[in-house]
Amino acid sequence: MDAARYYGQEDIRVEDIEPDSVGPEQVRIDIEACGICGSDLHEYTAGPIFVPGDAPHPVSGATAPLTMGHEFSGIVSEVGADVTDFSEGDAVTANPIIYCGSCPRCEAGQYHQCEALGFTGLAANGGFAENVVVDAERTVSLGEVPVEHGALVEPLSVALHAARVADVSAGDSVAVFGSGPIGLCQIQALRAAGAGPIIVSEPRDERRARADASGADVLIDPTEQDPLEAIRAETGEGVDIAFDVAGVEATYNQAINSTRPGGRVAEVSIFEEALETQPNDLVIPERSIVGSIAYQGGPRSGEEFGMVIDMLEDGQLDPDPLITDRIDLADISEDGFEPLLDPDSDQVKILVKP
Repeated sequence: MDAARYYGQEDIRVEDIEPDSVGPEQVRIDIEACGICGSDLHEYTAGPIFVPGDAPHPVSGATAPLTMGHEFSGIVSEVGADVTDFSEGDAVTANPIIYCGSCPRCEAGQYHQCEALGFTGLAANGGFAENVVVDAERTVSLGEVPVEHGALVEPLSVALHAARVADVSAGDSVAVFGSGPIGLCQIQALRAAGAGPIIVSEPRDERRARADASGADVLIDPTEQDPLEAIRAETGEGVDIAFDVAGVEATYNQAINSTRPGGRVAEVSIFEEALETQPNDLVIPERSIVGSIAYQGGPRSGEEFGMVIDMLEDGQLDPDPLITDRIDLADISEDGFEPLLDPDSDQVKILVKP
């Protein structure tokens, strides 16, 4: 089968490989769509970060090269001998988190904080392929959600988890710095939580337009106005909670300083390098900052994948404003990674179709 394999920085090759075999507690998913994520872009430009280099991943045992892609959905085409919850023809997505199950965080039920944290598509073969094999326990039914929309369950779960970590309540004023894929998901999750006003700072015209379509109340172009002045003009002393989903030094510091005294900041980005900040901006106004990584990826109540699927079914979340293109697997570098890295491109979320 064809698969897009990560070899190193700016080196992704579409190759004909032998499909993985299905174990007794696994399923094979024929891929309908797989989104290119910001984490994939970080690996492409600055990796390996999550991708294992010379040493195998401690849980999966994988090393590069491996098949990328962790935001995927599709149709079950084969089930292992011991699988009873899924059948051929089921529409599904999958929780891509790889975890050890035995470290203190896993034993506490917080497997997304596992000491050996990894992801399908970054630490094991993923969804930029014709099919992928995953454990049945990490496979999640899409219910009535269209199969293509299932590829957006993962990034929407990132945003929902961040909103929960930040303890967003109805009526909280919020600022979102960056309206790329996760930023747009964040806006929708905040709107669903009843937050408002939702103020978005984003330099790209097309992304601001999509932020508007996703539920933003106030749009700021930081190349034209100071976002901190604009936020204070809107709120008085700052927002209750700010979300940095751009992951650069300027937005990190702006997110902190956009909040009122006693406000909160949620950092949702992965950084490629260290940054400079002034801790007094937290200490003196008694602001707090929390990090947010991934999600709880199961189907049960209280786990973000299941919650997102329910919210997609009842219309609280809408993936369509996020999707800007659909491309063939063979064109993943030229029509996928490169446009998303182009600062003049209007692309936001590109779905890869095998």
